[in-house]
Amino acid sequence: MSAEPRPEKSAKPVRQAGRFRRMIERLSSSQEELHSAELQEDAEAAGCTRICDSHDREIVKVTGTLRTVTLRPRAGVPALEAELFDGSAALDVVWLGRRSIVGIEPGRRMIASGRIAMSHGRRVLFNPKYELRPLGQEH
Repeated sequence: MSAEPRPEKSAKPVRQAGRFRRMIERLSSSQEELHSAELQEDAEAAGCTRICDSHDREIVKVTGTLRTVTLRPRAGVPALEAELFDGSAALDVVWLGRRSIVGIEPGRRMIASGRIAMSHGRRVLFNPKYELRPLGQEH
């Protein structure tokens, strides 16, 4: 047996996808993949940080769709929790002392800003500054 290293495969040059290739990719993608791609494009267009790129104690501005909204007490205090998904990752948005907020409902798009915290291995925004996106707005 020889100890000669195997030659590495040459990497193919990366090309921008043409209109036809993008159309084929859209047709062959699942609905969830398309939704994730749309959310990521929306985040980029709004000038927001991707959730997957945010780190503990970093001040961020993120956007996405609320997946779930629940009332979950924290240390005996009511807390409204929502999961915000931007196509790259999810984070929990928590409003302490609130039982409900008009407009905070599953499927609603919003922009939230504040300082990221890590709680039980998940990203969390406590009492963020937020802006609800108009219903029916595509981008």
